[in-house]
Amino acid sequence: MVNKNIMIAILALVIIVLAGMMVYSFVVKPKISGYNVAKQTEGVQIAISYIIGQLQQNGFVQIPVGNQTLILVPYTPPQQQIQQGTPPAQ
Repeated sequence: MVNKNIMIAILALVIIVLAGMMVYSFVVKPKISGYNVAKQTEGVQIAISYIIGQLQQNGFVQIPVGNQTLILVPYTPPQQQIQQGTPPAQ
């Protein structure tokens, strides 16, 4: 009789542990992952805002990378000059 009660208790414990794993996998872990993604996105937005602000204020941005410095400046593509009186090449 004692042997049967111990087996039932062990099976109940296994079911509780498996149910806990399911709750963690489908409820808790997605909440944690969503929080992490939201904070990472917020950090990227803050960094981009800082870079744009420095670019507008100074005209360039210096970012230290290891023992070197990366300098970012605004890019303006070259303008094509249209010459008057010359037909376009065909």
